[in-house]
Amino acid sequence: MIPIPTSIDATATLLKSGGYIADRALATVLFLALRMGRPLLLEGEAGVGKTEIAKVLSATLGRKLIRLQCYEGLDVASAVYEWNYAQQMMAIRLAEAGGAVNRDKLESELFSERYLIRRPLLQSLEPHQGGPPILLIDELDRTDEAFEAFLLEVLSDGQVTIPELGTIKAESPPIVIVTSNRTREIHDALKRRCLYHWVDYPDSERELAILKAKAPQAPAKLSKQIVAFVQAIRKEELFKAPGVAETLDWATALVELDAVALDPALVCDTIGTLLKYQDDIQKLQGSAVKKLLDELKR
Repeated sequence: MIPIPTSIDATATLLKSGGYIADRALATVLFLALRMGRPLLLEGEAGVGKTEIAKVLSATLGRKLIRLQCYEGLDVASAVYEWNYAQQMMAIRLAEAGGAVNRDKLESELFSERYLIRRPLLQSLEPHQGGPPILLIDELDRTDEAFEAFLLEVLSDGQVTIPELGTIKAESPPIVIVTSNRTREIHDALKRRCLYHWVDYPDSERELAILKAKAPQAPAKLSKQIVAFVQAIRKEELFKAPGVAETLDWATALVELDAVALDPALVCDTIGTLLKYQDDIQKLQGSAVKKLLDELKR
C-alpha cells in the first residue's frame, strides 16, 4: 500500500507526479483531508480540474477509483444497491417446483448478499487490494436534496444501512472527493461533514506549467500565446469562460494544425475548441480577436 503524503509539500509533489499542478491552498486542504480522513468538497466552474484530482490520487496512490456520476433523479438503487429481482424470481420458481417450501428460510435466502447488486457507494465500503479506494462523487449539484441527505451516513460514518441486511460499515473508509459545479447550493449538513475548497481558474504562470505538463508537444512560444489569450478572454463578459480542459483541447488542436503562433484567422477557425456557446463565439470574431492579439503583443 502506498502511504498517504506526510506534508503539504509531499502532497503537491504527489499531484505533480501525476501531471496535476496544484497551488499551495489546494495542496494544503487535500493534505488535511487525507490525514484527517475527511471527505473533500471541491466546488468551481466546469473544466477547472476538480474531477482530475480524484483520478490523479487514484493513479499516484495505487488505489481503485470508484466514480459515482450524479444526475437528476439519481436514487439509492443506482447509487448504493438493489436486489437482483430476476434471480430472486428464479429461486422462488425453483423452490415452488421442488415443493415443501419453507417460507421463512426462502425469504432469508432471497435477501442475502448472494442476490445483492452493489452500486458505487456500497462498493467503496468493501476491502480493496492496495488500500481503501478513492470514491469520487462527481457533480453532486445535479442531484436533489433528498439524495444529499442519504449521503450523510456515508460521509460521516463510512457506512450504509440496508433494511433487509442491516448496517454495512467499512473497515477503512474510502478517500472521498465530492465535486460540484455550483449550479445550486449544496446543503449545509453535507458541507459540515467535508473540508471545502473552491477550485478557481489558474493564474497565467500555473496554467502555463499545466500546459507544459499536459501538452508538452506544443512549442514554447505558442504555449505562452495560448495562455495569454485564454487569460485575456476570461476577463471578457462571456456566458462560459474556458476552463483548463478547454485550454488543453485548444493547444492540442493547434499542434495538430502545425501552428507555431497565433493569428486572427487561426483563432477564429479553431475557437470552437475553446468556447462552447455561439453567443461567446460571435463576440470573439474578426476585429475583436485581432484587437486582443494586438494588445497581447504590447
